[in-house]
Amino acid sequence: MGVTKSPSDTATVAQHSLRAALSDPTLKTLASAILVATVGRGIFLTLTVLYFSRFVGLSALEIAVILSVSSGVGVATSYIGGRLADRFSARRLLVGMVAIEGLAIATYTFAGNFSTAVVIACIAVGMNRGANATRSAIIARAFVGPNRVNARAVLRTITNLGIAVGGMIAGLALLAGTADAFRGMMIGAGAVYVLSALHLRHLPTRVDAPRHDPAAPDPKRGISPFRDRRYVLLTVLSGIFGMQFGLAEMGVPLWISQDTRAPDVLISVILVINTLCVVLLQVPLSRGTDNPRRAGKIVKTGGVLMAVACALYATAGGVPEIAAITLLCGAALLHSFAEILSQAGAWGLSFELANPLKAGAYQGMFGMGSALGAMLAPLVVTATVVEHGVLGWVILGVVFLASAAGTALIARKASTTAALAPAARSLA
Repeated sequence: MGVTKSPSDTATVAQHSLRAALSDPTLKTLASAILVATVGRGIFLTLTVLYFSRFVGLSALEIAVILSVSSGVGVATSYIGGRLADRFSARRLLVGMVAIEGLAIATYTFAGNFSTAVVIACIAVGMNRGANATRSAIIARAFVGPNRVNARAVLRTITNLGIAVGGMIAGLALLAGTADAFRGMMIGAGAVYVLSALHLRHLPTRVDAPRHDPAAPDPKRGISPFRDRRYVLLTVLSGIFGMQFGLAEMGVPLWISQDTRAPDVLISVILVINTLCVVLLQVPLSRGTDNPRRAGKIVKTGGVLMAVACALYATAGGVPEIAAITLLCGAALLHSFAEILSQAGAWGLSFELANPLKAGAYQGMFGMGSALGAMLAPLVVTATVVEHGVLGWVILGVVFLASAAGTALIARKASTTAALAPAARSLA
């Protein structure tokens, strides 16, 4: 007879996993810098839209354009950041990008009109996406095998913690409700980013791309990631599934407030459910995804859970309040598990199927998929859930399931190819 773990036991296991992972000095440096930066990001995310609306006087349409245009810039800088990490010092590049992002965040307080806000947003989001790609290239070089995915899982866990803390700190400005309170808090958020950038200087030199001796023959660097059809397809499918983040940020809150009988406070409850699940489970559920076949199975499981979550979200639209609350909480729990599993599997495949000689370019292109998914998510969610209700949920469920199945197929073929390679060499 098995023993069921209590929430405290689960938290203890997660705490020990994080502590063990952070014994690595490189991961410890990345984690501590991200913790500081994401506290600032939590403040920024909580206050920016309200600041533009209340104190700058921008319309909802203008704010949407700012978000869309800056996301488009982020698609390009995701790849550019990765490419630059193959040519220059990834450490210095990451320090510079994070510092510029911090300065841009602080500069938001001086945006008095739409045009200025667009420029600042493009700089901030562009640097953020480029830094993410550079950070992924650093992880690809600093760690091997399962340690790569574990590092990503640890950093994502800490990111959620930092954003949650930042959101709570931003609540002080919300309580004050004044322009000065908002400005002071946002300047503080930018300053925190700059501090985290300074800490990144402690990263070891081994995270930089190997230097090429000009006197030596030019080494074969492998094909461009854009010519690697398998990796391009993986990037596209992962970007499609990544739209579930936009669904959580926009589609679910709108569905709860406009189309169900559940109270609006449930939106906050669902956010807490997601944060707790990621913090407690991202690291343990990411283990083993350095194996492509296992990574594919995990992504497929995430797709099934996401499809079921969409069905539960849809069902909550036509039932009494208590039933709606129950269905929505169940959907949020499945959605959180789907998010955790899909991310873990995608990370493993993004590392294992990449050309190690072009770690930055490959990770940069994979980041482009995520950025493109984030950019398109509001449009797709609006065209499905917001416009067509239950039918929209069905369409999204099918899309998520299909993208996960496609990713699993790529992983299975990659595993088969890898298994046949040694046999082919032995017969040669």
